[in-house]
Amino acid sequence: MKIFLTLVFGLCISACTFNNQTITLPQATQAYDHLPALQGDYFKIKSTYVGREFHINVRLPEGYQATDAKTYPVVYVLDGDSLFPLLAPTHLFLHYDEKLPEAILVGISYGSFDPVINKRNTDFSAPAADSVLGEDGAPRFLDFLKKELIPKIENQFLANAAKRVLVGQSRAGYFVLWSALEDPDLFWGRIASNPALTPGRARFFEAAARHTKKDLKLVIASGTRDTEQRQRNATEWGTTWSSRVDAPWAVKPIRLEGGTHAATIGEIYRRAMLWLFEAEIATGKAP
Repeated sequence: MKIFLTLVFGLCISACTFNNQTITLPQATQAYDHLPALQGDYFKIKSTYVGREFHINVRLPEGYQATDAKTYPVVYVLDGDSLFPLLAPTHLFLHYDEKLPEAILVGISYGSFDPVINKRNTDFSAPAADSVLGEDGAPRFLDFLKKELIPKIENQFLANAAKRVLVGQSRAGYFVLWSALEDPDLFWGRIASNPALTPGRARFFEAAARHTKKDLKLVIASGTRDTEQRQRNATEWGTTWSSRVDAPWAVKPIRLEGGTHAATIGEIYRRAMLWLFEAEIATGKAP
């Protein structure tokens, strides 16, 4: 056994060295120059409100030129660690096939799925009597979006401030709905996929904060293969707010037959974006 281990160790050392030089593995990069559908920009931003750093990936439209007078809708994608590389090319294909207007996509990421680093449960949960201790950071995360990230994006890119969209699923879907009540005007469109409604369930059926915009839209979606509780969440919230005269937004419930909790987010994004931009799509398809 000792001889065997010695041989294995020697082979490992030999494989990693040549002429007394150690082979250094390439470091991970945030450059997407070799992936055209993800081309754009990347930067880190340290939030003074949240007290942590975020990784921000920006996908720019095809033909984007910083000197153009044209501006683009901006889609802010929560859980960008996984959803940004999925939804960015999805948006491009929707532009090709469905005439969906091109957009700037902004992926808001933690850089890891490790709970030590990834604080989505904290950032996407609001203070409530039934909150888990320490998981109540939604107000601070909302300040980060409103006062730090959005101004930076709109100062740096050709962003249409009147056409901001926020996308989130599950716990991030909770934040999408909560933020819609707390600051309706901040985003023109919102997509909440299979959202949770706890902690603080009662807040989701209380009146929204003051708003001034008249064209706001919100999609709440659920998959028939998600848990019964999450399906009830979407049905109850969508039905309630679709009929309320004090709703700040037009509400579009989507029930995706065969849809799962997470894996069908691409199809939910497709249906939601086609509804959000139906007027622009109709104009684009006109002769």
